[in-house]
Amino acid sequence: MRARWVLAGIALLLAAVLAGLGVWQVERRAWKLALIDRVEARLAAAAQPAPPRARWATITDDDAYARVTATGTWRAAPPVFTQAVTDFGAGYWVLAPLDTAGGTLLVNRGFVPTDARKTITPPKGPARVTGLLRVTEPDGGFLRDNDPADDRWYSRDTAAIARARRLGPVAPYFIDAEAAPGAQWPRGGLTVVRFRNNHLVYALTWFTLAAMMAFFAWRIARGRGRAER
Repeated sequence: MRARWVLAGIALLLAAVLAGLGVWQVERRAWKLALIDRVEARLAAAAQPAPPRARWATITDDDAYARVTATGTWRAAPPVFTQAVTDFGAGYWVLAPLDTAGGTLLVNRGFVPTDARKTITPPKGPARVTGLLRVTEPDGGFLRDNDPADDRWYSRDTAAIARARRLGPVAPYFIDAEAAPGAQWPRGGLTVVRFRNNHLVYALTWFTLAAMMAFFAWRIARGRGRAER
């Protein structure tokens, strides 16, 4: 009989744990919906000045996808090509440093297909860039680390790029430039803003499993009661 009580207790404990996971997913869903609302509001808002150097230390993921604008002068430096895949196929994002009054920023000028990479030249002179603020992407891409020594980049890691190209201090974010009228390559305005939101499905799964474990605990306890009668 004691073993039956132990089994019932274990089942109830598992039910509580599974229910807790369900509650956590409900909370995550609320957070994700709030994030989506904030990002949609930023995308619809007028562009604001890009955060200056005094604000760099406070930049977090919560600042991502804000529409910003920056005015400065292109630094004379070779383009940085970061591997990418878009609706146009495989290719690269093209990054260039822009010196502004608020510090040096990396600007993602847009996408270029692999076969058109050699046609890209560094931009020159003054510029005004409008686009989306994107937080730096440290270390590398999925299963691929950046290789600065061979100039192979799989993510837009602003600090690593700055060190490799000796740019000095740069912002911990980059700007995804909007599409320029008449421009062929690089082509801006290709930022994909998409957030996976499967938390409701996960929550229902955990709650269902919790209910099953609670039912098993009841059956075990009920079986003991019948045995005693």
